[in-house]
Amino acid sequence: MERLENKTAVITGAATGIGQATALVFAREGAKVICADINEAEMKKTVEKIKENGGQAEAAYLDVSSEDSVVDFAEKIKESYGTIDILFNNAGVDQQGGKVHEYPVELFDKIIAVDLRGTFLASKYLIPLMLDNGGSIINTSSMSGRAADLDRSGYNAAKGGITNFTRAMAIDYARDGIRVNSLSPGTIETPLIDTLVGGKDEDMGEKFREANKWITPMGRLGRPEEMATVALFLASDDSSYVTGEDITADGGIMAYTWPGKMLIEDEKWKKGTE
Repeated sequence: MERLENKTAVITGAATGIGQATALVFAREGAKVICADINEAEMKKTVEKIKENGGQAEAAYLDVSSEDSVVDFAEKIKESYGTIDILFNNAGVDQQGGKVHEYPVELFDKIIAVDLRGTFLASKYLIPLMLDNGGSIINTSSMSGRAADLDRSGYNAAKGGITNFTRAMAIDYARDGIRVNSLSPGTIETPLIDTLVGGKDEDMGEKFREANKWITPMGRLGRPEEMATVALFLASDDSSYVTGEDITADGGIMAYTWPGKMLIEDEKWKKGTE
């Protein structure tokens, strides 16, 4: 039996990366998937892939940082579906901004608006569609919400906020049959990485990927499909007694205190990477 049979799922940030991979997995498991994003061209490709594989999906424009856009989206979903069973708050942006005293205010505001406020807005206006029947909400946080990165304080603040916001939501709606958990990916091979540091064939992009493979105990970057299967677990009844949790999927990075011996025994460690 398909694990999401007869379920309706909303996925924000569904055009590429983790959102796209999750949309494909959810549809494969029987869900009707509403793919929401501001990137309409890529989002339509996601929907086409789902339909080619025999799944059910539709595309919908959504700017999660805009309350008007979210309200309009929620009203259309209510009109078309009445209720939803799964909400995957996955839309997000990231960009280096420098140390705090150099960090552009407009960049900080943008990241907070999309990542943290967007998670709040989508939840606020779509949760009413889940109150009658319960369901599952998954928020995309990050290992960067549990520890910090150089020059990315805005992203760290947003993702740290999402992790604790998830716990607050879990308490608020546990008696309504709505489970709320967050997924914290490590470094995943997505278009966002290309935007942040460059593609695989670019010098900085190659150096970034090699450095991450070196410090990641599993010796490689994650794949979007691997995050999608964690989201599937959280969306399905397989996790029926799990709420208020943050599931980290980072290849082991958060498991150690510092990469001292890995740096000292560099050749041995490097040979273990893919």
